[in-house]
Amino acid sequence: MLSPGERAPEFALPDHEGRDTSLTSLLRRGALILYFYPADFTPGCTREACAIRDLHADIQKVGLTVVGVSPQDADSHRRFREQHRLPFTLLSDADKSVIRMYDVDGPLGFGVRRATFLIDQARYIRDAVRADFRIGEHEAFVSRAIALSGD
Repeated sequence: MLSPGERAPEFALPDHEGRDTSLTSLLRRGALILYFYPADFTPGCTREACAIRDLHADIQKVGLTVVGVSPQDADSHRRFREQHRLPFTLLSDADKSVIRMYDVDGPLGFGVRRATFLIDQARYIRDAVRADFRIGEHEAFVSRAIALSGD
């Protein structure tokens, strides 16, 4: 997994509507919470996405953007967003190229590690957490990012 202080690799992936979205374009609005998750509609990933949804107003209030990345296609992401009223962008990394760039590929190349990064506008990783099964750690990470950005 990439570490704080490292430069976040540039990428472009299709979003839930099929539009290509780059890291640079996401950072135009401010710092970014970039989170990687294994799959749409699974219990853990749904819980994580809904926790982030519930913090979304606070995330925006301090000028942060949040984006989720997983291997599912745009149609799956669109349905996941609609079903759970997710107000943030989901990106499709079907070939897992970005997942590998951020070193969050699962063991032996299977699956995706649950990881969250805080990336500043200069593309530096300011903080990161990986906790595959402890979803509350990701929610706490997002809450800390909000608190730090609000100062």
